[in-house]
Amino acid sequence: MSDTSDAGQQRFDRGMGVLESILGESGRGIIDRLADISPELARQIVAWAFGEVYPRPALALRDRQLVTLAVLTTLGGTETELEVHLQGALTVGLRPEEIVEALLHAAIYCGMPRAINATLVAKKVFGERGLLPVAAGDGTAGGS
Repeated sequence: MSDTSDAGQQRFDRGMGVLESILGESGRGIIDRLADISPELARQIVAWAFGEVYPRPALALRDRQLVTLAVLTTLGGTETELEVHLQGALTVGLRPEEIVEALLHAAIYCGMPRAINATLVAKKVFGERGLLPVAAGDGTAGGS
Protein backbone atom coordinates (compact mmCIF):
# COMPACT_ATOMS: atom_id res chain seq x y z
CA MET A 1 0.00 0.00 0.00
CA SER A 2 1.32 3.39 -0.97
CA ASP A 3 2.35 5.86 1.71
CA THR A 4 0.29 8.94 0.87
CA SER A 5 0.98 10.70 4.16
CA ASP A 6 2.73 14.06 4.25
CA ALA A 7 5.96 12.28 5.23
CA GLY A 8 5.52 9.82 2.37
CA GLN A 9 4.98 12.67 -0.08
CA GLN A 10 8.08 14.43 1.28
CA ARG A 11 10.17 11.26 0.72
CA PHE A 12 8.80 10.99 -2.80
CA ASP A 13 9.49 14.66 -3.58
CA ARG A 14 13.01 14.43 -2.13
CA GLY A 15 13.54 11.22 -4.11
CA MET A 16 12.44 12.84 -7.38
CA GLY A 17 14.91 15.65 -6.78
CA VAL A 18 17.77 13.22 -6.14
CA LEU A 19 16.77 10.94 -9.03
CA GLU A 20 16.62 13.82 -11.49
CA SER A 21 19.90 15.33 -10.26
CA ILE A 22 21.76 12.04 -10.74
CA LEU A 23 19.96 10.26 -13.56
CA GLY A 24 18.23 13.11 -15.35
CA GLU A 25 15.83 12.27 -18.14
CA SER A 26 16.91 8.62 -18.32
CA GLY A 27 15.92 8.03 -14.69
CA ARG A 28 12.64 9.82 -15.16
CA GLY A 29 12.04 7.66 -18.25
CA ILE A 30 12.16 4.42 -16.24
CA ILE A 31 9.70 5.84 -13.71
CA ASP A 32 7.39 6.95 -16.53
CA ARG A 33 7.55 3.54 -18.23
CA LEU A 34 6.47 1.85 -14.99
CA ALA A 35 3.58 4.25 -14.35
CA ASP A 36 0.93 2.37 -16.34
CA ILE A 37 1.90 -1.14 -15.23
CA SER A 38 3.11 -0.67 -11.64
CA PRO A 39 2.85 2.87 -10.33
CA GLU A 40 3.57 1.56 -6.83
CA LEU A 41 6.92 0.11 -7.93
CA ALA A 42 7.78 3.46 -9.51
CA ARG A 43 6.77 5.26 -6.32
CA GLN A 44 8.85 2.92 -4.13
CA ILE A 45 11.92 3.35 -6.32
CA VAL A 46 11.64 7.10 -6.00
CA ALA A 47 10.62 7.33 -2.33
CA TRP A 48 12.80 4.58 -0.89
CA ALA A 49 15.87 4.28 -3.09
CA PHE A 50 16.25 7.94 -4.00
CA GLY A 51 14.34 9.55 -1.13
CA GLU A 52 15.79 7.48 1.71
CA VAL A 53 18.95 5.59 0.70
CA TYR A 54 20.77 7.77 -1.84
CA PRO A 55 20.73 10.92 0.35
CA ARG A 56 22.34 9.14 3.33
CA PRO A 57 25.54 10.99 4.27
CA ALA A 58 27.99 8.09 4.80
CA LEU A 59 28.73 7.66 1.07
CA ALA A 60 29.08 10.33 -1.58
CA LEU A 61 26.80 10.03 -4.62
CA ARG A 62 29.85 9.20 -6.75
CA ASP A 63 30.67 6.25 -4.49
CA ARG A 64 27.06 5.09 -4.47
CA GLN A 65 27.05 5.10 -8.27
CA LEU A 66 30.29 3.09 -8.36
CA VAL A 67 28.75 0.49 -6.02
CA THR A 68 25.60 0.46 -8.16
CA LEU A 69 27.62 -0.18 -11.34
CA ALA A 70 29.46 -3.05 -9.67
CA VAL A 71 26.25 -4.65 -8.41
CA LEU A 72 24.42 -4.28 -11.73
CA THR A 73 27.42 -5.75 -13.55
CA THR A 74 27.55 -8.68 -11.15
CA LEU A 75 23.84 -9.39 -11.48
CA GLY A 76 23.94 -9.46 -15.26
CA GLY A 77 20.87 -8.97 -17.42
CA THR A 78 20.51 -5.41 -16.13
CA GLU A 79 21.56 -3.52 -19.23
CA THR A 80 18.65 -1.03 -19.07
CA GLU A 81 19.43 -0.06 -15.48
CA LEU A 82 23.17 -0.18 -16.15
CA GLU A 83 22.83 2.31 -18.99
CA VAL A 84 20.86 4.69 -16.77
CA HIS A 85 23.35 4.39 -13.90
CA LEU A 86 26.34 4.83 -16.22
CA GLN A 87 24.80 8.16 -17.21
CA GLY A 88 24.38 8.92 -13.51
CA ALA A 89 27.96 7.91 -12.70
CA LEU A 90 29.25 10.39 -15.26
CA THR A 91 26.89 13.06 -13.95
CA VAL A 92 28.17 12.73 -10.38
CA GLY A 93 31.81 12.94 -11.42
CA LEU A 94 33.13 9.49 -12.23
CA ARG A 95 35.52 9.58 -15.17
CA PRO A 96 35.16 7.05 -17.99
CA GLU A 97 38.59 5.62 -17.09
CA GLU A 98 37.43 4.96 -13.52
CA ILE A 99 34.28 3.26 -14.75
CA VAL A 100 36.20 1.04 -17.19
CA GLU A 101 38.63 0.10 -14.42
CA ALA A 102 35.76 -0.74 -12.04
CA LEU A 103 34.15 -2.97 -14.68
CA LEU A 104 37.50 -4.68 -15.29
CA HIS A 105 37.84 -5.25 -11.55
CA ALA A 106 34.30 -6.65 -11.39
CA ALA A 107 35.30 -9.35 -13.90
CA ILE A 108 37.37 -11.01 -11.19
CA TYR A 109 34.26 -11.58 -9.08
CA CYS A 110 31.41 -11.90 -11.57
CA GLY A 111 33.10 -13.33 -14.66
CA MET A 112 34.17 -12.12 -18.05
CA PRO A 113 30.79 -12.34 -19.87
CA ARG A 114 29.09 -9.99 -17.41
CA ALA A 115 32.02 -7.59 -17.39
CA ILE A 116 32.08 -7.60 -21.21
CA ASN A 117 28.35 -6.87 -21.38
CA ALA A 118 28.69 -4.01 -18.89
CA THR A 119 31.72 -2.61 -20.71
CA LEU A 120 29.85 -2.62 -24.02
CA VAL A 121 26.97 -0.72 -22.41
CA ALA A 122 29.55 1.75 -21.07
CA LYS A 123 31.01 2.08 -24.57
CA LYS A 124 27.55 2.98 -25.89
CA VAL A 125 27.00 5.59 -23.18
CA PHE A 126 30.49 7.07 -23.61
CA GLY A 127 29.96 7.22 -27.37
CA GLU A 128 26.67 9.06 -26.94
CA ARG A 129 28.45 11.60 -24.74
CA GLY A 130 31.45 11.97 -27.04
CA LEU A 131 33.79 10.40 -24.46
CA LEU A 132 35.45 7.76 -26.66
CA PRO A 133 38.14 6.52 -26.86
CA VAL A 134 38.75 5.61 -23.25
CA ALA A 135 42.13 4.30 -22.24
CA ALA A 136 42.32 2.68 -18.82
CA GLY A 137 45.60 1.91 -17.09
CA ASP A 138 48.13 -0.27 -18.90
CA GLY A 139 47.92 -3.02 -16.31
CA THR A 140 51.51 -2.75 -15.15
CA ALA A 141 52.40 -2.43 -11.52
CA GLY A 142 52.66 1.19 -10.52
CA GLY A 143 50.99 2.31 -13.76
CA SER A 144 49.58 5.79 -14.26
